[in-house]
Amino acid sequence: MKLLIDSFWRAAMYCVYPRVVGLSFLPLVLIVALSWGLGYAYWDTAVSSVRAWLELSSWLTVVWRWLEDIGLPDLKTVVAPLVVILAVTPLVVVASLLAVALLMTPALARLVADRRFPDLQRKQGSTWLYGMVWTLLSLLLALGAFLLTLPLWLVPPLAMLLPALIWGWLTYRVMVVDVLAEFASTEERHVLMGRHRMSLLSMGVITGLMGAAPSLVWASGALFAAAFVILVPVAIWIYTLVFAFSSLWFAHYTLAALQALRQEPYTTGATAAASTFASAHPFAKPSEDAVPPSPHTQARWAPLASDSANGRPDITDVESRPSR
Repeated sequence: MKLLIDSFWRAAMYCVYPRVVGLSFLPLVLIVALSWGLGYAYWDTAVSSVRAWLELSSWLTVVWRWLEDIGLPDLKTVVAPLVVILAVTPLVVVASLLAVALLMTPALARLVADRRFPDLQRKQGSTWLYGMVWTLLSLLLALGAFLLTLPLWLVPPLAMLLPALIWGWLTYRVMVVDVLAEFASTEERHVLMGRHRMSLLSMGVITGLMGAAPSLVWASGALFAAAFVILVPVAIWIYTLVFAFSSLWFAHYTLAALQALRQEPYTTGATAAASTFASAHPFAKPSEDAVPPSPHTQARWAPLASDSANGRPDITDVESRPSR
């Protein structure tokens, strides 16, 4: 709990850093650049195609006549550009957010490592391709969980609990791999995800609920059409800032846990347990990225090691036959 709270306030403080604030505005810059480029290259063609499709549509003829009857014949010329804008804008926004997500988490993880853990060894436990495959598989599993639990959403408490748990599970799986890709080995990442599973899941649920904040702004944009053009960029900026906070929170937590893992001393019992395990498994290859054995392993193997060191025979549950 102490590490959870400490990493939370550190992530909040890092959100005011100029570098983080600059990254939070990056999606807006990309959206403007993509919109200008697409509009310059394809605007006239797209509007002409949509207008021709609208004119060929027989069921829209009634709508056009109704507009003429109420004195709005010129509104027909606005429909085609509006359809193009409404169709392209979500694609541009999603593409920009995905690009920033791929770039932001590694950059913020390096920022935390450079400022707090400059001596932390970088073991390059996973590649960029592995991270992409892991993210896609986790996303598919989360979508499957959403579909399987849809009938349970009819129960009022589960309707709020299940989406938060599934979203939290997806967030922590993706964030942990992205943050530790450069710093932890595969064995260390597995150990950290096993030891801190509940804390990481809690962080994922909290950041997932925080990510719902931009939805309120989207709803406001739908209700107040006059301010829609202003509220949509605000929602995108809030979403990016929440994503930055999530990346920083997971970076502070996992990197601190990784440093603590590497600083754990090998006690006498642990060393004896490791040597006994090695003798019992002669074909097991030692790894330079090996982590200290768990307390369960120490408790299991240490008595055998002490018996062997004192010259006592190995413990067995087979009783000797009485001599005749």
